[in-house]
Amino acid sequence: MASIFQSRREKDREERQGLLATPDYPTVEKVPVRIPKGITTLLLIGSWYFSNIGVLLLNKYLLSIYGFKYPIFLTMLHMAACALFSYVAIAWLKIVPMQPIRSRSQFIKICALSVIFCTSVVGGNISLRFLPVSFNQAIGATTPFFTAIFAAAMTMKREAWPVYGSLVPVVVGIMVASGGEPSFHMYGFTMCMAATSARALKSVLQGILLSSDGEKLNSMNLLMYMAPVAVVVLLPATLALEDNVLGITVEKARVDGPGILFLLFLNSGMAYFVNLTNFLVTKHTSALTLQVLGNAKGAVATVVSILLFRNPVTVMGMVGYSITITGVIAYSEAKRRYKPQ
Repeated sequence: MASIFQSRREKDREERQGLLATPDYPTVEKVPVRIPKGITTLLLIGSWYFSNIGVLLLNKYLLSIYGFKYPIFLTMLHMAACALFSYVAIAWLKIVPMQPIRSRSQFIKICALSVIFCTSVVGGNISLRFLPVSFNQAIGATTPFFTAIFAAAMTMKREAWPVYGSLVPVVVGIMVASGGEPSFHMYGFTMCMAATSARALKSVLQGILLSSDGEKLNSMNLLMYMAPVAVVVLLPATLALEDNVLGITVEKARVDGPGILFLLFLNSGMAYFVNLTNFLVTKHTSALTLQVLGNAKGAVATVVSILLFRNPVTVMGMVGYSITITGVIAYSEAKRRYKPQ
């Protein structure tokens, strides 16, 4: 009798376990969502345009309209943000492999490039205090002219004559644009030309100094090493030339509200984002595509700045800028067609 009750209890237990057991549903395999390459590229290009034009317009607003007349301090904030975010992106997020500095000689070369780099950025920011964005972009479009001059003088490599000939409209265009610029300012023009030539000099020197396989660095690693050096260079310059800028900034935040701090943080973050998207767009397209997009970006920035800031433009100024852009496009095509084999 006991065995009958025991078997019944075991049967009841099995039935309860069966009711509580999880039904055996068929498993569904998870398929990773893949964004088409074309959409990814378009998103990156859009981000690159937004960050480039955004930081340019925000620089203009802060330095010229808002009245924050401290371009060296602003550049130092940019470099500090680039140093911090570059390290996070490389050391933590592993966007690219970290490339160590291998020698004292390589470090000295990076320091030299960093000084030229921050000189270029400071010069460009100073020019925005005195020049409209449209004219600033027109001058910046002459970078290929200075690149060709520095490359010929420092590497002794000669381009084909059509390449040099294509630079004529670049120079003629900026001369025409300068003559027709109603907001022309000699000091601002000089600083913008210095910034443009320094940008070209850095490009040429980078190809010379970091040319060996053991010293080559991708743009993200180079920025990570250059940015802290730039901060060290710009800090004493800020203290010497922009007296009590930190106290003035804190006072502005106290009187006007924390908006200035938000703008400075946003501006600095976008300055790094420009370099990140520049790298990613080049990785997903090519250097030539980036150059073409850069020419179009200058035109878009010009139009947007005129609509936002309402700076006066003349027919002669627009014609001069158009001639310069035509020359830059012709230069790119000539470089491609007459590329040394």
